[in-house]
Amino acid sequence: MKSATTTNSNITLVTGGTGKTGRRIVQGLKALGRPTRVGSRSADIPFDWNDPATWAPVLEGVSSVYIAYQPDLAVPAAPDTIRAFTRQAVDAGVRRLVLLSGRGEREAERSERIVREAGVEWTILRASWFAQNFSEGFIRDLVMGGTVALPADDVREPFVDVDDIAEVAVAALTEPGHAGELYEITGPRLMTFADTVAEIQRQTGRSVQYAPISLDSFTSALAEQQVPADYVSLLSYLFTEVLDGRNSSVTDGVQRALGREPRDFAKYVQTAAAAGAWTQGE
Repeated sequence: MKSATTTNSNITLVTGGTGKTGRRIVQGLKALGRPTRVGSRSADIPFDWNDPATWAPVLEGVSSVYIAYQPDLAVPAAPDTIRAFTRQAVDAGVRRLVLLSGRGEREAERSERIVREAGVEWTILRASWFAQNFSEGFIRDLVMGGTVALPADDVREPFVDVDDIAEVAVAALTEPGHAGELYEITGPRLMTFADTVAEIQRQTGRSVQYAPISLDSFTSALAEQQVPADYVSLLSYLFTEVLDGRNSSVTDGVQRALGREPRDFAKYVQTAAAAGAWTQGE
Protein backbone atom coordinates (compact mmCIF):
# COMPACT_ATOMS: atom_id res chain seq x y z
CA MET A 1 0.00 0.00 0.00
CA LYS A 2 1.40 3.42 -0.94
CA SER A 3 1.86 5.85 1.89
CA ALA A 4 -0.36 8.87 2.43
CA THR A 5 2.53 11.23 1.68
CA THR A 6 2.96 9.90 -1.83
CA THR A 7 -0.68 9.50 -2.84
CA ASN A 8 -2.55 12.28 -1.08
CA SER A 9 -3.46 15.26 -3.24
CA ASN A 10 -6.23 16.69 -1.04
CA ILE A 11 -9.17 15.50 -3.09
CA THR A 12 -12.51 15.30 -1.27
CA LEU A 13 -14.58 12.25 -2.16
CA VAL A 14 -18.34 12.70 -1.88
CA THR A 15 -20.07 9.33 -1.83
CA GLY A 16 -23.65 9.52 -2.97
CA GLY A 17 -22.42 12.49 -4.95
CA THR A 18 -25.53 12.71 -7.12
CA GLY A 19 -28.01 12.33 -4.26
CA LYS A 20 -29.91 14.92 -2.22
CA THR A 21 -27.05 15.86 0.09
CA GLY A 22 -24.17 14.76 -2.10
CA ARG A 23 -24.82 16.92 -5.15
CA ARG A 24 -25.23 20.00 -2.96
CA ILE A 25 -21.97 19.22 -1.17
CA VAL A 26 -20.19 18.79 -4.51
CA GLN A 27 -21.49 22.20 -5.58
CA GLY A 28 -20.36 23.76 -2.31
CA LEU A 29 -16.88 22.27 -2.50
CA LYS A 30 -16.40 23.30 -6.11
CA ALA A 31 -17.54 26.83 -5.26
CA LEU A 32 -14.65 26.92 -2.78
CA GLY A 33 -12.25 25.68 -5.43
CA ARG A 34 -11.69 22.36 -3.67
CA PRO A 35 -10.63 19.32 -5.73
CA THR A 36 -13.72 17.12 -5.60
CA ARG A 37 -14.55 13.61 -6.73
CA VAL A 38 -18.12 12.40 -7.16
CA GLY A 39 -18.72 8.94 -5.73
CA SER A 40 -21.43 7.44 -7.92
CA ARG A 41 -21.96 4.42 -10.12
CA SER A 42 -22.37 6.80 -13.08
CA ALA A 43 -19.23 8.86 -12.36
CA ASP A 44 -16.09 8.84 -14.49
CA ILE A 45 -14.51 6.67 -11.80
CA PRO A 46 -17.47 4.50 -10.79
CA PHE A 47 -18.21 3.90 -7.11
CA ASP A 48 -20.61 1.31 -5.76
CA TRP A 49 -21.13 0.50 -2.09
CA ASN A 50 -21.96 -3.07 -3.08
CA ASP A 51 -18.77 -3.57 -5.12
CA PRO A 52 -15.59 -3.19 -3.01
CA ALA A 53 -13.53 -3.49 -6.18
CA THR A 54 -14.62 0.07 -7.04
CA TRP A 55 -13.37 1.59 -3.78
CA ALA A 56 -9.62 1.75 -4.36
CA PRO A 57 -9.77 3.80 -7.58
CA VAL A 58 -12.01 6.52 -6.08
CA LEU A 59 -9.88 6.71 -2.91
CA GLU A 60 -6.67 7.39 -4.84
CA GLY A 61 -5.37 10.82 -3.84
CA VAL A 62 -8.25 11.47 -1.44
CA SER A 63 -7.76 13.22 1.91
CA SER A 64 -11.38 13.71 3.04
CA VAL A 65 -14.53 11.66 2.52
CA TYR A 66 -18.22 12.41 2.94
CA ILE A 67 -19.91 9.10 3.70
CA ALA A 68 -23.56 8.79 2.68
CA TYR A 69 -24.38 5.10 2.73
CA GLN A 70 -27.18 3.79 0.56
CA PRO A 71 -29.89 2.83 1.18
CA ASP A 72 -29.58 3.71 4.89
CA LEU A 73 -27.30 3.04 7.85
CA ALA A 74 -30.18 1.21 9.51
CA VAL A 75 -29.99 -1.77 7.15
CA PRO A 76 -28.18 -4.88 8.47
CA ALA A 77 -25.36 -4.75 5.89
CA ALA A 78 -24.31 -1.21 6.76
CA PRO A 79 -21.87 -1.73 9.67
CA ASP A 80 -19.73 -4.33 7.89
CA THR A 81 -19.61 -2.20 4.76
CA ILE A 82 -18.76 0.98 6.65
CA ARG A 83 -16.04 -0.85 8.60
CA ALA A 84 -14.42 -2.25 5.46
CA PHE A 85 -14.66 1.05 3.59
CA THR A 86 -13.28 3.21 6.39
CA ARG A 87 -10.34 0.84 6.89
CA GLN A 88 -9.52 1.01 3.20
CA ALA A 89 -9.93 4.79 3.19
CA VAL A 90 -7.56 5.29 6.12
CA ASP A 91 -5.02 2.91 4.58
CA ALA A 92 -5.23 4.96 1.37
CA GLY A 93 -4.32 8.16 3.23
CA VAL A 94 -7.70 9.68 4.09
CA ARG A 95 -7.38 11.96 7.12
CA ARG A 96 -10.96 13.18 7.65
CA LEU A 97 -14.32 11.38 7.58
CA VAL A 98 -17.74 13.04 7.68
CA LEU A 99 -20.61 10.60 8.14
CA LEU A 100 -24.27 11.29 7.35
CA SER A 101 -26.35 9.48 9.95
CA GLY A 102 -30.02 9.38 10.87
CA ARG A 103 -31.41 11.00 13.98
CA GLY A 104 -33.13 8.48 16.21
CA GLU A 105 -31.81 5.48 14.28
CA ARG A 106 -30.23 3.29 16.95
CA GLU A 107 -28.99 0.86 14.33
CA ALA A 108 -27.07 3.67 12.64
CA GLU A 109 -25.11 4.30 15.83
CA ARG A 110 -23.08 1.13 15.16
CA SER A 111 -21.70 2.73 12.02
CA GLU A 112 -21.13 5.99 13.88
CA ARG A 113 -18.90 4.16 16.37
CA ILE A 114 -16.94 2.56 13.54
CA VAL A 115 -16.18 5.98 12.04
CA ARG A 116 -15.28 7.42 15.45
CA GLU A 117 -12.79 4.62 16.02
CA ALA A 118 -11.19 4.81 12.56
CA GLY A 119 -8.13 6.64 13.87
CA VAL A 120 -8.58 9.85 11.86
CA GLU A 121 -10.56 13.09 12.24
CA TRP A 122 -14.29 12.48 12.17
CA THR A 123 -17.57 14.40 12.26
CA ILE A 124 -21.04 12.86 12.58
CA LEU A 125 -24.06 14.58 11.01
CA ARG A 126 -27.15 13.07 12.60
CA ALA A 127 -30.00 14.51 10.54
CA SER A 128 -33.75 14.54 10.99
CA TRP A 129 -36.27 13.95 8.17
CA PHE A 130 -35.38 15.76 4.96
CA ALA A 131 -37.75 18.52 3.88
CA GLN A 132 -36.70 17.71 0.31
CA ASN A 133 -38.50 14.36 0.51
CA PHE A 134 -41.57 16.41 -0.40
CA SER A 135 -40.02 17.79 -3.59
CA GLU A 136 -37.24 15.40 -4.60
CA GLY A 137 -38.17 12.15 -2.89
CA PHE A 138 -41.00 9.64 -2.88
CA ILE A 139 -43.51 12.04 -1.27
CA ARG A 140 -43.39 14.35 -4.30
CA ASP A 141 -45.51 11.92 -6.33
CA LEU A 142 -48.10 11.97 -3.55
CA VAL A 143 -48.11 15.78 -3.52
CA MET A 144 -48.57 15.81 -7.29
CA GLY A 145 -51.44 13.34 -6.96
CA GLY A 146 -53.28 15.58 -4.52
CA THR A 147 -53.25 13.30 -1.48
CA VAL A 148 -50.29 12.64 0.79
CA ALA A 149 -51.31 9.38 2.45
CA LEU A 150 -48.74 8.21 4.98
CA PRO A 151 -48.74 6.12 8.20
CA ALA A 152 -48.02 9.08 10.46
CA ASP A 153 -50.75 10.90 12.35
CA ASP A 154 -49.93 13.48 15.02
CA VAL A 155 -46.20 12.84 15.42
CA ARG A 156 -44.17 16.05 15.15
CA GLU A 157 -40.84 16.17 13.37
CA PRO A 158 -38.29 19.02 12.95
CA PHE A 159 -37.97 18.63 9.17
CA VAL A 160 -34.54 19.80 8.03
CA ASP A 161 -33.62 21.58 4.82
CA VAL A 162 -31.01 19.50 2.99
CA ASP A 163 -29.22 22.71 2.07
CA ASP A 164 -28.40 23.08 5.77
CA ILE A 165 -27.03 19.55 5.94
CA ALA A 166 -24.85 20.21 2.91
CA GLU A 167 -23.54 23.47 4.30
CA VAL A 168 -22.59 21.80 7.59
CA ALA A 169 -20.93 18.96 5.67
CA VAL A 170 -18.87 21.35 3.54
CA ALA A 171 -17.73 23.15 6.68
CA ALA A 172 -16.79 19.87 8.37
CA LEU A 173 -14.87 18.74 5.29
CA THR A 174 -12.93 21.96 4.77
CA GLU A 175 -12.64 23.91 8.02
CA PRO A 176 -10.90 23.35 11.35
CA GLY A 177 -12.94 23.06 14.51
CA HIS A 178 -15.39 20.32 13.52
CA ALA A 179 -13.31 17.22 14.28
CA GLY A 180 -14.80 15.07 17.01
CA GLU A 181 -18.20 16.78 16.77
CA LEU A 182 -21.58 15.07 16.61
CA TYR A 183 -24.05 17.53 15.11
CA GLU A 184 -27.74 16.71 15.45
CA ILE A 185 -29.17 18.67 12.55
CA THR A 186 -32.84 19.66 12.61
CA GLY A 187 -35.11 22.38 11.39
CA PRO A 188 -36.15 25.19 13.76
CA ARG A 189 -39.69 23.98 14.60
CA LEU A 190 -41.77 20.87 15.04
CA MET A 191 -44.41 20.05 12.43
CA THR A 192 -46.79 17.21 11.71
CA PHE A 193 -47.05 15.84 8.19
CA ALA A 194 -50.42 17.56 7.97
CA ASP A 195 -48.68 20.85 8.81
CA THR A 196 -46.13 20.36 6.04
CA VAL A 197 -48.76 19.56 3.43
CA ALA A 198 -50.81 22.58 4.51
CA GLU A 199 -47.73 24.77 4.05
CA ILE A 200 -47.14 23.41 0.55
CA GLN A 201 -50.78 24.05 -0.33
CA ARG A 202 -50.69 27.56 1.13
CA GLN A 203 -47.63 28.64 -0.82
CA THR A 204 -48.28 26.85 -4.12
CA GLY A 205 -52.05 26.96 -4.36
CA ARG A 206 -52.09 23.27 -5.22
CA SER A 207 -55.08 21.25 -4.10
CA VAL A 208 -53.35 18.76 -1.83
CA GLN A 209 -54.42 17.19 1.44
CA TYR A 210 -52.92 14.94 4.07
CA ALA A 211 -54.52 11.60 4.89
CA PRO A 212 -53.14 9.41 7.69
CA ILE A 213 -53.37 5.71 6.84
CA SER A 214 -52.39 2.45 8.48
CA LEU A 215 -48.98 0.92 7.95
CA ASP A 216 -50.59 -2.10 6.29
CA SER A 217 -52.38 0.13 3.78
CA PHE A 218 -49.15 1.98 3.11
CA THR A 219 -47.03 -1.11 2.52
CA SER A 220 -49.78 -2.72 0.41
CA ALA A 221 -49.88 0.34 -1.83
CA LEU A 222 -46.10 0.21 -2.23
CA ALA A 223 -46.24 -3.48 -3.11
CA GLU A 224 -48.89 -2.79 -5.74
CA GLN A 225 -46.54 -0.22 -7.25
CA GLN A 226 -43.84 -2.92 -7.36
CA VAL A 227 -41.55 -1.04 -4.98
CA PRO A 228 -38.65 -3.37 -4.04
CA ALA A 229 -39.24 -5.30 -0.83
CA ASP A 230 -36.08 -4.01 0.86
CA TYR A 231 -37.14 -0.41 0.28
CA VAL A 232 -40.62 -1.17 1.63
CA SER A 233 -38.99 -2.66 4.71
CA LEU A 234 -36.84 0.44 5.17
CA LEU A 235 -39.80 2.81 4.89
CA SER A 236 -41.75 0.67 7.34
CA TYR A 237 -38.87 0.96 9.80
CA LEU A 238 -38.67 4.72 9.39
CA PHE A 239 -42.39 5.25 9.91
CA THR A 240 -42.77 2.86 12.84
CA GLU A 241 -39.47 3.25 14.68
CA VAL A 242 -38.03 6.65 13.87
CA LEU A 243 -41.37 8.47 13.68
CA ASP A 244 -42.58 7.33 17.09
CA GLY A 245 -42.04 10.68 18.78
CA ARG A 246 -38.41 10.12 19.79
CA ASN A 247 -37.31 12.98 17.54
CA SER A 248 -39.99 15.46 18.57
CA SER A 249 -37.52 18.10 19.66
CA VAL A 250 -35.34 20.67 17.93
CA THR A 251 -31.57 20.87 18.35
CA ASP A 252 -28.84 23.47 17.94
CA GLY A 253 -26.66 21.48 15.52
CA VAL A 254 -26.87 23.96 12.66
CA GLN A 255 -26.22 26.88 14.97
CA ARG A 256 -23.21 25.17 16.58
CA ALA A 257 -21.71 24.28 13.20
CA LEU A 258 -22.53 27.40 11.20
CA GLY A 259 -23.32 30.12 13.70
CA ARG A 260 -26.83 30.72 12.37
CA GLU A 261 -30.35 29.38 12.75
CA PRO A 262 -31.55 26.57 10.46
CA ARG A 263 -33.86 27.33 7.57
CA ASP A 264 -37.57 27.04 8.27
CA PHE A 265 -39.81 24.64 6.35
CA ALA A 266 -41.75 27.60 4.95
CA LYS A 267 -38.55 28.99 3.43
CA TYR A 268 -37.79 25.58 1.94
CA VAL A 269 -41.25 25.44 0.32
CA GLN A 270 -40.83 28.95 -1.07
CA THR A 271 -37.45 28.07 -2.61
CA ALA A 272 -38.59 24.71 -3.96
CA ALA A 273 -41.77 26.17 -5.46
CA ALA A 274 -39.83 28.95 -7.16
CA ALA A 275 -37.58 26.29 -8.72
CA GLY A 276 -40.62 24.47 -10.12
CA ALA A 277 -40.52 21.51 -7.77
CA TRP A 278 -44.24 20.85 -8.00
CA THR A 279 -44.89 22.05 -11.55
CA GLN A 280 -42.17 20.31 -13.55
CA GLY A 281 -43.39 17.23 -15.38
CA GLU A 282 -47.06 18.17 -15.29
